[in-house]
Amino acid sequence: MKLSQRCLISLTAFAAVGTAHAQSSVTLYGTIDTSLTYVHNASGNQNLWALGNSSGGDLSGTRWGIKGQEDLGAGLKAIFQLENGFNPTTGALGQGSRMFGRQAYVGLASDNYGTLTLGRQYDPLVDLIQGITADNYFGSAFATVGDVDNFDNSSRTNNAIKYLSPMYAGFQVEGMYALGGVAGQTGAGQTWSVAAAYNNGPVSVAAGYFVADNPSVATAQRTTWGGTSDGTFDGSLVNLGYQTAKSINIARVAAQYVAGPFTFGLGYSNAQYKQDAQSVFASTQKFNTGQGFLNYQATQALLVGVGYSYTKSSGNTSATYHQVSLGADYNLSKRTDVYLVGAYQHASGETLSADGTAVVSAQASIGSYGYGGTSTQELVALGLRHKF
Repeated sequence: MKLSQRCLISLTAFAAVGTAHAQSSVTLYGTIDTSLTYVHNASGNQNLWALGNSSGGDLSGTRWGIKGQEDLGAGLKAIFQLENGFNPTTGALGQGSRMFGRQAYVGLASDNYGTLTLGRQYDPLVDLIQGITADNYFGSAFATVGDVDNFDNSSRTNNAIKYLSPMYAGFQVEGMYALGGVAGQTGAGQTWSVAAAYNNGPVSVAAGYFVADNPSVATAQRTTWGGTSDGTFDGSLVNLGYQTAKSINIARVAAQYVAGPFTFGLGYSNAQYKQDAQSVFASTQKFNTGQGFLNYQATQALLVGVGYSYTKSSGNTSATYHQVSLGADYNLSKRTDVYLVGAYQHASGETLSADGTAVVSAQASIGSYGYGGTSTQELVALGLRHKF
């Protein structure tokens, strides 16, 4: 019997044993999401037909995971989660080929005092804000150009200590600090973030702030991004030239209102890629983005939506991006759905080359797919998603 088969049998047995006890449980779960995707101007003026994409899906990143809890008494539980990301079309690991690149943490959860977790995790902006944005419903095709503000959850954070409060009268807060782990340099490569949310019936509002530092290097200049955070670089020229930044600072706010079958949302973000002496570029680059979306629950099974995103960059270079997105998602069952999403984007102005050394024309790059085209780009994806 192969090692992988033995491991799977062991995990399944472990899950079965765990769920047999009322005081503890272990759950195996996952999502497989892939699509037939067409991109007009995917690389220069070259078009692309592809099955899926390197991020592992359009509505949801493909994954499998294990999560569990143990009742410690007095409303206190020990919890853990291990989550793997992979490309469903090739089987290759995602998130830099990490075994559990999406999440890997252990912690304590209290009914009265909140939840404390330690490990590789999402930041508070993802936890409290992403759920009331268009990305939560239709994924990457509705995300910010180049995902410069981590709208599509491109970044995760290592060595993170995170606290989530209980909900009080609809209010909830969360804070996170990630240790840089460099001897003699406590703050080198550190990440910290705070966010707050209010949910009351049809109204939801959330806001937060995120700072990720890029540590200093022994050479005169950095060549890439490092630190505890993955960074927010999807491979396109939108912000790739700024990966030698000293830090990435992101402020985000979003609101959502539900009225019968309609859901309306607005959002704003300010992402700053700050410069220092070891950065290749000369001054801080800012990306200001405003977004809106409208969803309509046409039937119990069918959700349709439209979104618009406007991004203006300034500082080191200046560019403007307009993006219009459309989506439809139909549930075949509680676990399986089919979807059709599409987007059009127009870019103008200038940005930096991939190595940050030259000013080039801005390229359209829809959401967080990472394809760099000409001044315009169109994308259509017909997909199938199954949850288990």
